[in-house]
Amino acid sequence: MSSAGATPGAGDAGRGVAGTGSAGAGPRVVAIGETMAMMRSGTIGSLAHLPSVDISLGGAESNLAIGLRRLGVPVAWVSRVGDDPLGTRVMREIRAEGVEVRCAVDPTRPTGLMVKSRPTGTTTRVDYYRAGSAASALTPADLPAGLLEQAEIVHVSGITPLLSATAHATNVAAVQRAATAGIPVSLDVNYRSRLGSRERLAELLGEILEHVDIVFGGPEELSILAPGVDEGDHRALLRALASGGRQVVAKLGADGGAALAEGEILEAPGHRVDVVDTVGAGDAFVAGYLSAQLDGLDVPARLARANACGALACTTPGDWEGAPRLSDLDALLAGDGGDPVTR
Repeated sequence: MSSAGATPGAGDAGRGVAGTGSAGAGPRVVAIGETMAMMRSGTIGSLAHLPSVDISLGGAESNLAIGLRRLGVPVAWVSRVGDDPLGTRVMREIRAEGVEVRCAVDPTRPTGLMVKSRPTGTTTRVDYYRAGSAASALTPADLPAGLLEQAEIVHVSGITPLLSATAHATNVAAVQRAATAGIPVSLDVNYRSRLGSRERLAELLGEILEHVDIVFGGPEELSILAPGVDEGDHRALLRALASGGRQVVAKLGADGGAALAEGEILEAPGHRVDVVDTVGAGDAFVAGYLSAQLDGLDVPARLARANACGALACTTPGDWEGAPRLSDLDALLAGDGGDPVTR
């Protein structure tokens, strides 16, 4: 099925749509998915005892959008939030980063919430309160008419289809519209075990995989799409998922990244940094890779930028706050271990 004629905000009666136009050319990338308000502890310890939390936001697709925008790529984010203060904050923060916001405002459902804490100095805990959220009610009608067809990449993740049947239908419609228009589709598997089983995600993503041009994931995530292949062998996973000229990119954390493109596997090492918070590093990695592809760089250069983006994202707290700009990448790629003081 195709929803190429869908209009923004054509779903629930009374629902508004917040839009932010960008000056000049339209977005080169469109990312679709839920962003939640986030409450996070500023100190180490259990939330059962800590006296206060900070308010921010987090979501894989908006993390990616912010990362791309900081790297100079015009990008739009499509989602839904509740008609509440947290929804207003989510839209305001993303808009402030220069991302084009195409977000339906739902008067009947709340903005999703995530709570992030550091029970110990070496662990992070994330709890989600997203059942029945506004974004879980995404429908194909929330995809603005013409927006996807004018982009150069449409990006989706494995989070959205596990939110609800209508959210899954939105993912499918977005991919089908992109494929019909000849727009490359990027998929980050981004498996969230609290939302559903690996088998269920494999089934849902199997409905769109034939239209996906670039697949990202950690080895354990890529193995969801390649049952029977050892998740400890990322090279075998890359080969198993490559078909029809598809790029497959493995996020290897501290070990860097690997990609199979045009039949060749290429690998690039990671960077040694002082890790503060790893959440969001994978989204920064994907932003680095896609931005380098849009800049016309070859696969080794894409991996190099992706690794640098992922490493720098780990050096500050927050899901997106550490997403680097090109000047930050230049400093890291010029040589690790430089003077940590900016004068």
